[in-house]
Amino acid sequence: MRRVVVVVLLLVLGAGVAYGLAGALRLSWTPADVMAESSSTKAVPTRAMKLRLTDAGSVGRTADAAAWRTGTDYSLNTDIVTSALLPQAPWVDAAVVDRTAAEFRQFIDHSLAQGYNGVVVPGFLEYVTFAGENVYSPGDPHVDRAKAMVAAFSPMFRYAADKGMRVYFLTDMLALSGPLDAYLKKQNDPWPIYQAGLRELFTAMPFAAGLMVRVGEGGSAYRAPGWDYFSRIAVTTPEKVRAMLRAFLAVAAEGNRDIIFRSWTVGVGAVGDLHTNPDSYAKVLGSLRDPHLVVSTKFTAGDFYSHLPLNPTLGVGDQRRIIEFQGRREFEGFGSLPNDLTALHAAALTKLLAQNPNIEGVWLWTQDGGPLHAGPMTLYLRTGFWQLYDINAYAMGRLARDPNADPAQITLDWVRQTFSADPDTAKAIAAMFAMSREAVTKGLYLTPYADNAVKALGLEPPPMMWIFEWDIVTGDSAVLDSIYAIGRDHVEQTIADGDRAIALAEQQRAIVAATDPSTWRDPQLRGQLLDTLEYQADLYRTLGAYRTMFLRRAQWIDTGETTAKEQWKKAEDAYEIARAAHVQKYGGRLDLPAYNFTAADLGSERFDRDPAMATFARILLGVLVVSILVPWRPARSLWRAAVRPWRVDRPAPAKLAILFPAAVLLLSRGIYTWFAAPAHLLVSLGAWVIFALVARLLVRGRDPGALWTVIGGVALLRSVLLLAALAIRGPGHYWFEFWTNPAARSAYVTIGFAIFGWLFFATGSVLRTHYGWSRRGVTGAILLAAGLPVLAIGALIWSAGLERSLTVWNDQMALLPWGLHRILGIVTYLGIPPQLPVWLTVAGALLVIAGLATARRSG
Repeated sequence: MRRVVVVVLLLVLGAGVAYGLAGALRLSWTPADVMAESSSTKAVPTRAMKLRLTDAGSVGRTADAAAWRTGTDYSLNTDIVTSALLPQAPWVDAAVVDRTAAEFRQFIDHSLAQGYNGVVVPGFLEYVTFAGENVYSPGDPHVDRAKAMVAAFSPMFRYAADKGMRVYFLTDMLALSGPLDAYLKKQNDPWPIYQAGLRELFTAMPFAAGLMVRVGEGGSAYRAPGWDYFSRIAVTTPEKVRAMLRAFLAVAAEGNRDIIFRSWTVGVGAVGDLHTNPDSYAKVLGSLRDPHLVVSTKFTAGDFYSHLPLNPTLGVGDQRRIIEFQGRREFEGFGSLPNDLTALHAAALTKLLAQNPNIEGVWLWTQDGGPLHAGPMTLYLRTGFWQLYDINAYAMGRLARDPNADPAQITLDWVRQTFSADPDTAKAIAAMFAMSREAVTKGLYLTPYADNAVKALGLEPPPMMWIFEWDIVTGDSAVLDSIYAIGRDHVEQTIADGDRAIALAEQQRAIVAATDPSTWRDPQLRGQLLDTLEYQADLYRTLGAYRTMFLRRAQWIDTGETTAKEQWKKAEDAYEIARAAHVQKYGGRLDLPAYNFTAADLGSERFDRDPAMATFARILLGVLVVSILVPWRPARSLWRAAVRPWRVDRPAPAKLAILFPAAVLLLSRGIYTWFAAPAHLLVSLGAWVIFALVARLLVRGRDPGALWTVIGGVALLRSVLLLAALAIRGPGHYWFEFWTNPAARSAYVTIGFAIFGWLFFATGSVLRTHYGWSRRGVTGAILLAAGLPVLAIGALIWSAGLERSLTVWNDQMALLPWGLHRILGIVTYLGIPPQLPVWLTVAGALLVIAGLATARRSG
């Protein structure tokens, strides 16, 4: 009866683990209220936006080919002055300052002509000395450098103010330097020192219109190389947000300036979802009313993707509001594709103005957003085919002054002034741009997935997960299997959308190619546009082949249909040809760079092995079944010991008890990892080896046959469960069910955890019944045998680093996006506690200590 209770208890515990995983891994989707990409037909009160802001364009950025060559620099730093800095006095390079100032003047003049009346420039802490506050010690270079920077760049920024532009400085909070960080650790309240710094900034830059603050992003990705200023995400509660804003608003009121608070936050809780949750917005900002407070919010319910609804928080609150738009869409080719957003932005602006009378401005990003050097080498107004996103800057300048302006007329006017005044040529180019949105949305998005609001891994993944930030075509099972599962009833439509995008791209190029070259203002622009359209068509052909390949592969994994498998293999041949041609043609281009198919190929290499892995699993499973059925006592001893460890009367021969289970463990885990993930094998098999060796040491001086038989039998029992799952259609099917089928996952986890727990009970049983150990001695032995593997794994991960360890494992298993570590960080993005290796190591050490202490007391 006691043993039955143990089995039931283990199953209950397994069910509890499965239930916990169900919450953490829950995949759900509901149709999203996707905004139509056309202007509203309803009459909207026409009111020009008082604030019409831009970013700082490409000012201060240099077209350094080496910086763009690899395409893997995912730094998000946006400082425009760091190229002028020197490591010692005079601290700034006067020649670089002059060049940067000339670029700034060019940008300001261009923005003024387009109708903008404000500019947002990065910077705050680097211009502040904290004089009299004891932040910097005497002689600290921060002080002299800040003074030199004010002297060098204040005249540059003043140029915009003298031209009638409002100049806002932009910073993350907490903004820190090493000495300031040390200073704040001694303070109970950080905001008085930041108030002092803000007063100093406004004194040094008296023309400043205010400060823009963001609290939702920060960290090393935003730090400039060699730059000792950095940021930290620390303002993470409603109370902290309000305390920060009240402190800054008090300073702003002294000079009638603005504090613009960006509601962009990424995380959990009231502040974490402030950007898209009206309830959180009300909780954080609802009680905060100040005439100097402006809240800036992206117009989409998420980042700047298509297939998203309007941001619901822009319809609530009575604070002054401005709306953020991105002209160079980082997730839609990073400005390398025709992408006329005029109609989309017009529709958003008119609808939002109708909802909220407190909206008084827009902020259009001409260049910013995303990792600069990971995209095409285009710099607004200066380098590359920047005209492709100038259309969106021009259009927003028009719409901000007249939200009811006709988008088609705006596009046509821009085409006339940019490409050609010839009526027929201008009309043809405008027609090409009119097709751009459908081409982009069908070529870069998978509609059945993108049109749903999805939740997975406790997160809300964006509508373009198969292409990761911005050009990494992913190959991981979590994303691709989830995309298929959401749109499994629309596979044909999804594939047809890819074909439609190719046809549109080819038609767009044909339209432009048919224009008379003599009617163009600049023949070079015509050539650039034709090259871009050819690149677009090539890209969509390659992506179309890939979407067909992975959807057909997932269809086979899901259904087992022979037709789907044949279509998968046919599509794979087409993809490999298209990908090779795309990389060969554009791999060396900086203006039109090839997309990154590393992750896609890593996934494909593994998924290609699924049929063979399924066959191997069936063969090995068959061997195990035969070993159960054949009337050979040594083999049957292993199975009997696995289910009745308290009665090992006739142990299996030592060689069989060790080598047969060890071989099955090695082969089954190799099949499970496509024989492509040594890191996983090291950890999983290493844990088995450590457990078995510790158990062996515990019975030294005695015949270990019974112990080996029990441990080997349980290892075979656990392998049967794994092989049964792998035998269906390989590891790909295993992970497909894991990500998309909660019932199958829960059943597997429940049984798997129960067998895992059974290993400890079985080992304890044989120690007690066959070797005569006391209950206390058995408890100590099991604690010791279980604790050492945990200690070893924890120490290994700790020494290698959690992020690095997860990255190596994930790269080999292709489970989560390959780009996750390289851009966002697995630990940060998934909210994994950085202290996890320490916790594992400590937990393992405590188990070992407890085991030794218990065993000693029993002796």
